[in-house]
Amino acid sequence: MNSDANPIWTLAWTFGLMSLFAVGGANAAIPEMHRVAVDVQHWMTDKQFADVFAISRMAPGPNVLIVTLIGYSVAGTAGALVATLAMCGPTAVLAYYVSRLLTRSSQSRWPAIIQAALVPLSIGLMGASGLILALTSDRTWMAPWLPPCQRHWPLRRGLIRSGCCWPGGVWVLLALSDENR
Repeated sequence: MNSDANPIWTLAWTFGLMSLFAVGGANAAIPEMHRVAVDVQHWMTDKQFADVFAISRMAPGPNVLIVTLIGYSVAGTAGALVATLAMCGPTAVLAYYVSRLLTRSSQSRWPAIIQAALVPLSIGLMGASGLILALTSDRTWMAPWLPPCQRHWPLRRGLIRSGCCWPGGVWVLLALSDENR
């Protein structure tokens, strides 16, 4: 763990800022959470991060539970509380004001354009999350193939539209090109 003078402020700043770009929920910010917790702050190892992610998915509750567990591992109960509030608070305030703005301009075309533009962004961020988790828990050549293969299964079953799966190939190519450096 990193020996910061005050890890509570670091948790608040990190997750407060991260919450503002987590388009698509906390799952979209998992690559950044991994980068900060493992590579930058050294709060945990790759294995610990994968374990925290697994625990957050096994336990009942919202998908933001991973933030609570990271905060707990850094600064105990106070860290868990601060990290959770920092991840949820700014987003809640922003969502409130954006929803007010969108209801005022319901006849305008730009809200629909912005909402449509956020869909591929959310899909890309969630795909990057899957790739980071696959590479964190498995260091073999098959790890980059896991997220697109998981995305391909519902496609074959007709559960999702085919246009959503093209990012899968991009994830694999980016992962393979990054490993070859």
